[in-house]
Amino acid sequence: MGRPMDEQIRVLIVDDIAETRDHLTKLLSFERDLTVVGAAASGPEAIEMAPKLLPDVVLMDINMPEMDGITATERLAAIVPTAAIVMMSVQGEADYLRRSMLAGAREFLVKPFSSDELTASIRQVYEREREKMGRMPVPVRPDAHAIARPDHEPGRVVAVFSPKGGVGRTTVAVNLAVAAAAERAGEVVLMDAAFQFGDVAILLNLNPRSKSIADLIPEMQGGEVESLETFTVSHSSGLRVLLAPPSPETADLITPAAAKRVVEMFRQSSDLVIVDCPAWFSDTTLAILDTADVILAVLTLEITSIKSVRLFLEIAEQLGYPADRIRLVLNRADSALGIRVSDAEQSIGRKFDHQIISDGRTVVYALNRGVPFVTSNREMQVSQDILKLARFLLGGETEASGQRAKVERKRGIFSLR
Repeated sequence: MGRPMDEQIRVLIVDDIAETRDHLTKLLSFERDLTVVGAAASGPEAIEMAPKLLPDVVLMDINMPEMDGITATERLAAIVPTAAIVMMSVQGEADYLRRSMLAGAREFLVKPFSSDELTASIRQVYEREREKMGRMPVPVRPDAHAIARPDHEPGRVVAVFSPKGGVGRTTVAVNLAVAAAAERAGEVVLMDAAFQFGDVAILLNLNPRSKSIADLIPEMQGGEVESLETFTVSHSSGLRVLLAPPSPETADLITPAAAKRVVEMFRQSSDLVIVDCPAWFSDTTLAILDTADVILAVLTLEITSIKSVRLFLEIAEQLGYPADRIRLVLNRADSALGIRVSDAEQSIGRKFDHQIISDGRTVVYALNRGVPFVTSNREMQVSQDILKLARFLLGGETEASGQRAKVERKRGIFSLR
């Protein structure tokens, strides 16, 4: 969707240094499609000016006295949600990046930056927000309340994640959810968070054109959702399933804030929420990982998988996740790939918490039929391994439960571009 040549992108500059404000204003004055509508010397001044000026893009300095850029961004994201915020800082560390995206920033520029980098960032975030708002003009209401059952304690959220694809993550998530539902310890929900190319519907032999999260999001925009069951599909095991959107392009409409809100709504109405996350980092994936009580990191005895999980654990430590909140799940644990379990544990620096044996015949046959192997071949060892993990999640309180990382979890997260 192109932009008319005469269309002006309205920019608000927020920086406590007058010389910086003047310099940025002069740089942008040379661009025919950019116009500086205001310059604020502090966060509070920007919060006062923005609703009147209605900028398209806000250039926000992160280090300011009285109110820092992250706090100001959080406020602006709430009162002027149509403004795309570009954070500026001399700090380039991952923690600054993540905190900025958590607050709602859409881009991060490390000083000093060139004129081309500045203008390209402004145009890119403007185009992205313009396209998004054109498809979803009403933001998720921050006052929409989660649906809670009377006298119901919030359930546990388990995120099944792998930083590398091809390790059987979705197969583990689906069979784990079915096993948990079969134990009948309470209401179990499986959420397919691989919003572009989710496979949960296929593995459960469900109609992928059924209701999905894409139908739930508009209802959330309108206010409180009367019944979450309307948007889930019931499986014969008793499991309730929230499917991924039927078309990949619809995934762009699911913001990190919306994904987090959906997870929290199901936490309030269910006993166990299992989320199948995609095999890559994104702001939406990290929003879900931040929300989870337990993260099951799935890997196999392959050098690339081991390396990826080791890097994930390093990132998780930087993000402030407690070590015992992450459970390492070794899938295909008895595969003869030339790497021993002990060698893999030594490489990663910790032991595996759970192991699932390899049973290609049982697993592939179940996949092709759309019948989880914990149902069709419950007596097989691979099913028993899944059942053991399910019972742990249902009955075993870990130190990670209730000790979610004390990090800010606002509108967006860690946008990797």
